[in-house]
Amino acid sequence: MIVWLQHGIYGCLGILLAEVIRDIYHMAGHYWAPLMAWHNLHHKAYRPDLTKTSEEIYRKAELLNDFPEAMVMVLITGLVAWWGDWGLWLGTIHSGLFAITSLARSQGLWATTDLTHLPGDLTTVPNPWLVNRSYHWRHHFERTTAYFSGTFTLVDRLMGTALSLKNKTIAITGAGGALGTALIHHLQTKGCRVIALTTSEQHQLPEGVEVAVWQLGQERQWQSLLQKVDILILNHGINVHHERSPEAIAQSYEVNTWSVWRWFELFLGTVTESRHKALKEVWINTSEAEVSPAFSPLYELSKRTIGDLVTLRRLDAPCVVRKLILGPFKSKLNPIGVMAPNFVARSIVALAERDFRNIIVTINPLTYIVFPLSELTRSLYFRLCSRPDYAQR
Repeated sequence: MIVWLQHGIYGCLGILLAEVIRDIYHMAGHYWAPLMAWHNLHHKAYRPDLTKTSEEIYRKAELLNDFPEAMVMVLITGLVAWWGDWGLWLGTIHSGLFAITSLARSQGLWATTDLTHLPGDLTTVPNPWLVNRSYHWRHHFERTTAYFSGTFTLVDRLMGTALSLKNKTIAITGAGGALGTALIHHLQTKGCRVIALTTSEQHQLPEGVEVAVWQLGQERQWQSLLQKVDILILNHGINVHHERSPEAIAQSYEVNTWSVWRWFELFLGTVTESRHKALKEVWINTSEAEVSPAFSPLYELSKRTIGDLVTLRRLDAPCVVRKLILGPFKSKLNPIGVMAPNFVARSIVALAERDFRNIIVTINPLTYIVFPLSELTRSLYFRLCSRPDYAQR
């Protein structure tokens, strides 16, 4: 039994090795001149709806790009398997199947494309672990120098190419705060166009930032602006610290929960086209207070409420939704924060580029264990005990 388990593990490693080889070969097709002409055929073969531009170009791309790619996978995995455990041959068999199907397609013997190139509207958001149509669509029609992975997203995650931020339009609330200004700086270095959504004009914001001044309760006035936004970062909040008056309760929930919720729903309402499922995202700063004490009861309660609502809503959200789970950083809301806002902002951007859907940045090691477990159990509970809006499906 143990021997077969060992062979099974090696078999999985063989498949993983084959896919890493595929991704490296794919990247070479974008940067190494001898392969670029062949790989360009693959990109020329598809329209934005993933229908074929030409049967002739499609077949030529299968023969000159996909078939050689698969044969390199066969060759290298075969050499590794020859010197290793025989379970590794599963990677060679896996590669051989791709070689056979690509050769058959090049000769017109197999009419159906692979799953990531099936034509039609995008119906799902990009998958964080297994490459689906929406994930790969971005490589063809958003940025060819990102999203290289073919089956598993491992290589993109390691390289930081699982999300391209270049030329994205990003709107951020709480833009005038310590974290907001730090995020703007790091997003601009990635080539983003940033729109600062602030409730006050009395802020020193970086140059090149478009400023939009909004007021609580009037979020709907900005719906037209959100139409042109690729990523909305909901970062505004309030901390009344030790207060517990009715006014403090109302203010905490209005700012930390309901205002965030209104912005969130407004943005989801802008996901109206097929390509929006692949391109649009919303990042929500729900805070480490979702699962840990912040020594400010109303801050914790209001943040946990929006956290639960986001967990529930993203079960059916039409675009990617990321949570920002941040520990105490120094700001006006938390003068005794121990992390530097610049470090937190840089970490958020780096983890987003590696397609983390729950971005945790904290000095508390327990949060890295407690939050994923909490999020998983709440998500499963919400899925089992609630129903989707079938009218929107």
